[in-house]
Amino acid sequence: MDAQCWPSLTELNEIREKVSKMANVNTEEVRVVVSPYRICPLGAHIDHQGGTVLAMTINKGILLGFAPSANYQVVIHSGQFQGEIKFRVDEIQQPKDKCLAKDSSELHEQCDWGRYARGAVYALQSRGNNLSKGITGYICGSEGFDSSGLSSSAAVGVAYLMALEYANNLVISPTENIEYDRLIENEYLGLKNGIMDQSAILLSRHGCLMCMNCKTKDYKLVYQPKVLEYKESEQPKATSILVALSGLKQALTSSPGYNKRVGECREAAKILLEASGDYRTEPILSNGHIIKESYIFFVQHKLEPNLAKRAEHYFSENMRVMKGLEAWSLGKLKDFGMLISASGRSSIQNYECGCEPLIQLYEILLRAPGVLGARFSGAGFRGCCIAFVEAHLATQAASFVRTEYLKVQPELASRIHNDTAVIICDSAECARVI
Repeated sequence: MDAQCWPSLTELNEIREKVSKMANVNTEEVRVVVSPYRICPLGAHIDHQGGTVLAMTINKGILLGFAPSANYQVVIHSGQFQGEIKFRVDEIQQPKDKCLAKDSSELHEQCDWGRYARGAVYALQSRGNNLSKGITGYICGSEGFDSSGLSSSAAVGVAYLMALEYANNLVISPTENIEYDRLIENEYLGLKNGIMDQSAILLSRHGCLMCMNCKTKDYKLVYQPKVLEYKESEQPKATSILVALSGLKQALTSSPGYNKRVGECREAAKILLEASGDYRTEPILSNGHIIKESYIFFVQHKLEPNLAKRAEHYFSENMRVMKGLEAWSLGKLKDFGMLISASGRSSIQNYECGCEPLIQLYEILLRAPGVLGARFSGAGFRGCCIAFVEAHLATQAASFVRTEYLKVQPELASRIHNDTAVIICDSAECARVI
């Protein structure tokens, strides 16, 4: 159950063997993109409002073994999905494939998994890159993490970008690839999300938090101090990350949607800006120092209760990020954990997201031995919860969470293999080709 080095030599060799047979090349010619999943300990639901977020990668994620093709052909097999994806990099890729209009969710999933490869070609083509070589590849994700809410889509997009760039001798910086993956998600796939996910995947380093201002795109990497610097402070000497899966792979249809919450935040921002006499500034909650003053003075008179709650979440979460950054940099991990739990409570009470199974899982994690703090990963309608836990108690905590969740959600818990119901992870390096 302890966190292990990822990817293991066994995993790498298995993928190299598969691609070697697919492409009829020696295993030494096969490269592997390691594209990790990410967590966001603090900064929940504020990236789309230009807020500041804290993120890090974990030692689980996407592996894409590949060999450059001798021609334009792309051929991809998947460890999770059936079928073969096959197309040419000299074909012009168009957004919103007709495949997405199919009614069957199974057909949608099987057809859709290859769109990220096509989307990567689309992104590179749209910025004038010349692609003369395709790839033969095999892609797979860490076991148990399907629909986990840890940004697997961004990890997949980044993996395809890096493989195609390697095959075509393109020298692309991490910040450029953030933009390319945004093109995949926003333009090609039509998803209305920000850049936090791909930024964490491309910029993180082991043992540090990536702090990003989602309005300015400025970021910095903040390391924990060495253990020796705070060993007398009664702080935990080492921590692990728990990923507790809920068994929910689809969002509940009765739950308020992501886009609705984004719209409520913008409506609150619009009212607050207009209350301060500003009718021109883009209505997002990070715009202008005056907006917080407007919130303080006008919230009771100008904002409906639900809009007031969204604004309260934004401003309080932004403050938790600032406090959390300081706590992390000083090694005050207990304080850092308390802020994570407070973020979880605000997501439930003020942002009003989540569903009963995820809320129950969150509450169980807070009772688990050694857990310093917990929250949803994502909106809380499917996927998982994350927690920071004292490393020496991680196995005990994982066992506690599995047992308690089975009591309250036996049907959902039965959908998850016991070995992957609660996974112990560590922080990891950014995406790379090996």
